[in-house]
Amino acid sequence: MPIFVPQNKFMNREKLYNDLSGFLAMHFPCKVQKISINAGFTCPNRDGSVGYGGCTYCNNQTFNPAYCHTEKSVTQQLEEGKRFFVRKYPEMKYLAYFQAYTNTYGELEELKRKYEEALMVEDVVGLVIGTRPDCMPLSLLDYLEELGKHTFLLVEYGIESTDDETLRRINRRHTFAVSAEAVRKTAERGILVGGHIILGLPGEERDMLIEQAGILSQLPLTTLKLHQLQLIKGTRMAGEYVKDPEAFHLYTADEYVDLVIDYIEHLRPDIVLERFVSQSPKELLIAPDWGLKNYEFTDKVKKRMREKDAWQGKYYKY
Repeated sequence: MPIFVPQNKFMNREKLYNDLSGFLAMHFPCKVQKISINAGFTCPNRDGSVGYGGCTYCNNQTFNPAYCHTEKSVTQQLEEGKRFFVRKYPEMKYLAYFQAYTNTYGELEELKRKYEEALMVEDVVGLVIGTRPDCMPLSLLDYLEELGKHTFLLVEYGIESTDDETLRRINRRHTFAVSAEAVRKTAERGILVGGHIILGLPGEERDMLIEQAGILSQLPLTTLKLHQLQLIKGTRMAGEYVKDPEAFHLYTADEYVDLVIDYIEHLRPDIVLERFVSQSPKELLIAPDWGLKNYEFTDKVKKRMREKDAWQGKYYKY
């Protein structure tokens, strides 16, 4: 696999790491907020196209805001999301975030209609499209390449792990090679590419995760989301945990802070880190329950990085 070398290899150490707000400020002269949308798509890992039952950790209720319901149109969901933010930030602009399930899984004309409906909503200035790496046909890439010439566009792939045994164990139904190919093909079209990774999946020890940072750094990723493993009610993984809790290492908050720092020290320095943790609804969360909001966890990471003289890419090998 060819190594991807960033144009700007070195970052300002005072920043500690490349964050989302700084990235968005390079693209927009105003404050921008993502609004999640449930556009009514399903998943090929649920309907039998590639598998049944979905990924073992997955329960989409954990990240869908209250306004995200499939009986509401894309426009309705965006307008309700805007009302949530506009009281505090009246000059805010928005990115329509197609988040729930697989948002490139459908007929091309249906996909185009939903994306373009979102872009017609006032103050929506771009799209973020979450999907699986095995759901990006060339016809859609052709369309997205053209779309990206006229609006902000980020395609976010659920990579989850770089280890094929882990991917098999969590029922992803694709290999890491599929993820790597999708990222490369998308970036070659001039489209910004994001990745999503879960840290702490069963069988993945700390050394494997640090090695993973280097592997991902070789891909032309623009952004990366890191999430801790969470056990969610109603998932197959929750049942696996009940049967064999010793197979899981559920990090304490402090352990996970140290893991995140070690990870990003080995990560390519120009990758934009969108977030480190996910917050699932308490009524669905089994463990770990740290009692920390996202910004509180981020503050802990920054404080510890300053104490350790750590920064993104400190140990990255070009």
